[in-house]
Amino acid sequence: MRKVYHRYHLVTPSAWPFLSAFAALNLTLGAVAYMHQYEKGGLLLTLGFLSVFTIMFYWWRDVIREATFQGKHTNKVQRGLRLGFALFVFSEVMFFFGFFWAFFHSSLAPAIEIGGIWPPSNIIAPNPWGIPFLNTVLLLLSGVSITYTHLYLVLGNGVRVIEGFMYTIVAASVFLLAQLKEFIEAPFDISDGIYGSTFFMLTGFHGAHVIVGTIFIIVCFIRFLKHHFYTNHHVGFEAAVWYWHFVDVVWLFLFICVYYWGSLTPDFL
Repeated sequence: MRKVYHRYHLVTPSAWPFLSAFAALNLTLGAVAYMHQYEKGGLLLTLGFLSVFTIMFYWWRDVIREATFQGKHTNKVQRGLRLGFALFVFSEVMFFFGFFWAFFHSSLAPAIEIGGIWPPSNIIAPNPWGIPFLNTVLLLLSGVSITYTHLYLVLGNGVRVIEGFMYTIVAASVFLLAQLKEFIEAPFDISDGIYGSTFFMLTGFHGAHVIVGTIFIIVCFIRFLKHHFYTNHHVGFEAAVWYWHFVDVVWLFLFICVYYWGSLTPDFL
């Protein structure tokens, strides 16, 4: 039989999809059991997290091997990966759209139960010009530095690439520490009505995305040091750049809508 050559990558049979689905099910059941205070719910949640992260590590290890050492990611395959990641980012956009919808639904027509005003009368809104403004500056600078890193990777300037990675990782780490400080010192929590719920859901999930994006960039930095990226072959790093810019844009909306506009007190008070 004559062998057929093509530019597509036909993946080999793998157990990772089945195992990841099973691990995600355990994670979901564990989260529900823990929130309802069932016995061993916390243990099941922990095992779910560990199994998901372990499978992610080994599955992505295999993808990196296919791309870097086996040469299976042709130009055609790279275009498909870019499209797939772009669709993933779009799904994340819709994820945040739902939370912003809840925020505007509650703030544009405040219920009488919260005093008919926004922020509610018993809530002290955070000062947008403190930690939130600092974090805005940090994320904007990190967006510039990661773009700078990508540019110099394409140009083949390794020293500048290392500098860009380090600037971005430091800025992201300071952002996370500052947001942790804000959460600890906040005069309200997620159980304080609709304001606390929408505030911590939006900022907390964004913080989780910053953590994921930071890990993403750190992994790309390690891969760069191991010479996995080339000037014309670095889809993994492109995905990290796209994801980080998505995080930047979401934070700008958060700062303007939730921190600034959402903290304005009505004139009649």
